[in-house]
Amino acid sequence: MQAPYYKVPLARSLRRGFTLIVLILAFALVGGCSSASKKQQDGVASWYGPKHHGKKTASGQPFNQNALTAAHPSLPFGTQVRVTNLANSKQVVVSINDRGPYKGGRIIDLSRAAARKLAIDGIARVRVEVLSD
Repeated sequence: MQAPYYKVPLARSLRRGFTLIVLILAFALVGGCSSASKKQQDGVASWYGPKHHGKKTASGQPFNQNALTAAHPSLPFGTQVRVTNLANSKQVVVSINDRGPYKGGRIIDLSRAAARKLAIDGIARVRVEVLSD
């Protein structure tokens, strides 16, 4: 049986507290190092357009298929990202103003205008790089 907490020697409890603080700091540093990988992501992009034109996006703005915008599952609204079509190296900078895509395996939904700039007709492998939060 373990001694009650009030009978544990002070040095032992201080050691445990110090160990806990070191572990917390270590996890914080590791988490900070991984943030660079969150700034760039490769995957499949799709686009959406006429069916949604004029409807309200998750940010509250009306969707404009002719604007350079995109939907992303987690980036903050207003974040600027550079999207590169990995098949032809074409690039476009878009602003995140909606949530999605809702089809599995996709990382971003582009407006019709953004997809055209990248020469995407359907889906394509892309790289998404965060430029600003």
